Amino acid sequence: MTERMETVVVGAGPAGLAVAGRLSRLGRSYVLLEKAGRVGDAWYRHYARLHLHTVKQTSHLPHLPFPDETPRYLPRATFADYLESYRRAMGIEPRLGEEVVRIGRDESGRWRTESATGAAFSSDHVVVATGFNRVPKAPAWPGMEEFSGTVEHSRAYRSGAPWRDRDVLVVGMGNTGAEIALDLFEHGARPAISVRGPVNVVPRDVLGRPTQLSAIALARLPDRLGDALGILLRKLTVGDLSRWGIAAPRIPPAAQIRLHGKTPVIDVGTVARIRDGSIAVRPGIERFTRDGVRFAGGREGRYDHVVLATGYRSRVEDFVEGGEELLNRHGHPAEVSPGGRHRGLHFVGFDGYSVGGLLRTIHRDSGRVVEAIAGAAAAA
Repeated sequence: MTERMETVVVGAGPAGLAVAGRLSRLGRSYVLLEKAGRVGDAWYRHYARLHLHTVKQTSHLPHLPFPDETPRYLPRATFADYLESYRRAMGIEPRLGEEVVRIGRDESGRWRTESATGAAFSSDHVVVATGFNRVPKAPAWPGMEEFSGTVEHSRAYRSGAPWRDRDVLVVGMGNTGAEIALDLFEHGARPAISVRGPVNVVPRDVLGRPTQLSAIALARLPDRLGDALGILLRKLTVGDLSRWGIAAPRIPPAAQIRLHGKTPVIDVGTVARIRDGSIAVRPGIERFTRDGVRFAGGREGRYDHVVLATGYRSRVEDFVEGGEELLNRHGHPAEVSPGGRHRGLHFVGFDGYSVGGLLRTIHRDSGRVVEAIAGAAAAA
């Protein structure tokens, strides 16, 4: 039997909860579908050391700010617990264990959402909130099948404790790779990071002020001026890391976000450990060997374990009919509410192109989407 309602929300992470919370406050009809057995499931499974890189005042969900005693940068477990608290506070009752496998138009022109359990829903609106990190991206290199060590994607990494006194290579120096390398060092491992190209690095705080808040202020300036100041700030606070194998890109940190949706590395201590030699930097991988890897340029290294901090794909086209038409050049939904023949379809949690962090854009975009849903109902 197909259930009818105004809105279907897919995914009970921060984005889906933000939309559901706003809809609940307005008393609107919706169902929230989540494939896992709890809300915010990924946040319970991230590596233990993880903290938010965005300050608490820009990271809360609608209608429920963090208490004053909450630390400026929330630990992973605290944020995961907050998501469950938000569910209770907003009266959200998701349907758990419902993995959406298809979203498309039905014969009446409404949206039909189908789950792997056989459940089906007919609605005027569907909000896709499955996030950037739905499908791990794990490259393959020649020789991997011969490698005697172990390999895992960063999604599976929890702690550096099992790797004490062992050699571990982290592939990729984004925020995840940089922090995992630091976590490995702090647990007594001997980490190295494979870095293929230039990396924008900025400190999390400068003289006690969060760099995030400075970036938001700079974003209000004309791009040329804000970008110039961003480069100056990077030079003054991080300096030249080329002698340690990390080149600075020509593109400013904020422009990297605007144009490529790629957040600069927010340094929480990794740079200091690179400078003192505790974390080695190596070039890109050419191939795996029996006991390690060969890097570009011919140098080889022996490693017991390799962590692939190589990112994710959102892959909404796997379950959204005609979803390929809605993607930008990076493979993510290009618009929050595409309109046209896709009217009533919305995407929240995919804007990595705005300065200030993803949680900040989730707060903003969830408001826009719920306003559109309420407006469409009023106009009907």
